[in-house]
Amino acid sequence: MGIALEEARLARDADEVPVGAVIVLEGRVIARGHNQTRGGMDPTAHAEMVAIAAAARTVQANRLVGATVYTTVEPCFMCAGALLHARVSRVVWGVRDPKFGGCASLGNVLSDPRLNHRASITEGVGADEARALLQSFFREKRAGKPAD
Repeated sequence: MGIALEEARLARDADEVPVGAVIVLEGRVIARGHNQTRGGMDPTAHAEMVAIAAAARTVQANRLVGATVYTTVEPCFMCAGALLHARVSRVVWGVRDPKFGGCASLGNVLSDPRLNHRASITEGVGADEARALLQSFFREKRAGKPAD
């Protein structure tokens, strides 16, 4: 989760919502990413999506069977769907997202028994730092100051 938090800080420094993700397969980091929606003018450039695309290029396959994804914030519905399509085995996140979270807060995409793949989930890892990054970012936005 430490690497995902580093990625979240990179997002913050680029004036993006501070969310970071890292993908681990067979004990090694194969991809990392952070939010790039604003700078890239791409609403799909969430940290998880960036990391999934990089991981697929790394393994030269569209499936990431056996991979664990660490992300600082609960994945949204879009990202959760992509994680299932990629067939990741496990998703670990820091804090829930009560407004967009698709894995526990507003839905259970990763564990829905109607789907043909499910991923195990662990939440709360690195939660304090992930929450602090988000709160600081949005506090600064509301105050009209650049995020620190």
